[in-house]
Amino acid sequence: MTTELTNDRLENELHDKKPLYSEAEANAEAERCLYCADAPCIKACPTEIDIPTFIKKIASGNVRGSARTILAQNLLGWSCARVCPVEVLCVGSCVYNAWGREPIAIGRLQRFATETTMKGGAETLLSKTAAKTGKKVACIGGGPASLAFAGTLALAGHEAVVLEKKAVLGGLNTTGIAPYKLHAHDAMHEVDFVTALGVEVRAGVEVGSEDGAGRISGKKLLEAYDAVFIGVGLGADTKLGIPGEDGPGVFGATVWIERMKLEMPRAGREEIAKKRVLVVGGGNTAIDVARECALLGATDVAMVYRRGAADMSGYEHEMDIAKKEGVRLIPHTQPVAFVRDDSGKLTALRVAKTDAQGKPIAGTEHTLSCDMVALAIGQSKLRDIAKELPGVEVDARGCVVAHAGTCQTGNPKVFAGGDCINGGKEVVNAVADGRNAARTLIAQWAGG
Repeated sequence: MTTELTNDRLENELHDKKPLYSEAEANAEAERCLYCADAPCIKACPTEIDIPTFIKKIASGNVRGSARTILAQNLLGWSCARVCPVEVLCVGSCVYNAWGREPIAIGRLQRFATETTMKGGAETLLSKTAAKTGKKVACIGGGPASLAFAGTLALAGHEAVVLEKKAVLGGLNTTGIAPYKLHAHDAMHEVDFVTALGVEVRAGVEVGSEDGAGRISGKKLLEAYDAVFIGVGLGADTKLGIPGEDGPGVFGATVWIERMKLEMPRAGREEIAKKRVLVVGGGNTAIDVARECALLGATDVAMVYRRGAADMSGYEHEMDIAKKEGVRLIPHTQPVAFVRDDSGKLTALRVAKTDAQGKPIAGTEHTLSCDMVALAIGQSKLRDIAKELPGVEVDARGCVVAHAGTCQTGNPKVFAGGDCINGGKEVVNAVADGRNAARTLIAQWAGG
């Protein structure tokens, strides 16, 4: 890969919450599966992995065959096994749930199959027999959608190049996933696995309106490649736009998580330990940053949300775990100003109570003491990319418009997938988009 990560990173202080199964544990769990003929778990998986088949292969001792079954549908099956909200996808659809019994631990079995076999590399696990076709594709962004797109096409004999403006690839798998689910070095190991299929990587390259050092224009891409894939994800953290926001102690959640995962040394724990932290927002990113701060030793961590718990977009099972780890929820509360002392130090967040619609109620303002505030209220859309590629449009939300099944945009040479078209869903959705776009191109080119 392009960048080596030091072991002295703060994220390594947060340990794996669902560690790798031993062979005995995996076999025992696999034997519980009923191998349903019309398996609801398959229908619940955005990448349609044949779950009963891969589990049966584990039970029969064919772990490599199990991994191949997974990777045939999802080249990033290892990371998805660790980061997918299986509780609301495959595991949540397991027939055992209806019987009041513990559902099959599909994610952990998927991790066992992929992790224990991927150590040998892509060359030994996936067959690369396709002859070179001469077709070339470029992927803008190095996240899961682009990697799935590029890897699928490389397996079919097409040349794939990934352009990533950062020094590291992997997208949110590397920079944004909570460490207790997936550490950055593991995400980059998976990137190596996919790129070993024959994918070229060009890190430090940004797509812009003009060519130059570290930049390539959209026009040049369309001229040089047979197809272009947009997998840029989302942009900067959204701000509240209230008094006192600019200054120390206030940070965007995704910026802080990336810094914690890639840049902060273990000693950086002192920045969090014994601090009072408020997290503004009710989504999964808000829950993640709150849990991370609590696990890193913050004295008090509370999530401030303008509506009720039932209205939160974050998963209920994740919030339940957060509460067990010491995170409090302050519902029906909206920030109105940041309070700072004469030196500019953050001391509190001024808030107001809200009604059922999330609107502030007059006369209810009060302060919540704090040392740090994380803003997790959304991210901007990277609309500018559409301007660089003729025929590509964005909708009212600022998302790239693409066909739901093929991921093709208004320009027949341009495809898109992941957060840039759905506004921010799961890694597995991004992988499905990249794979589907690649399969569309493969079918088109095979047909002449």
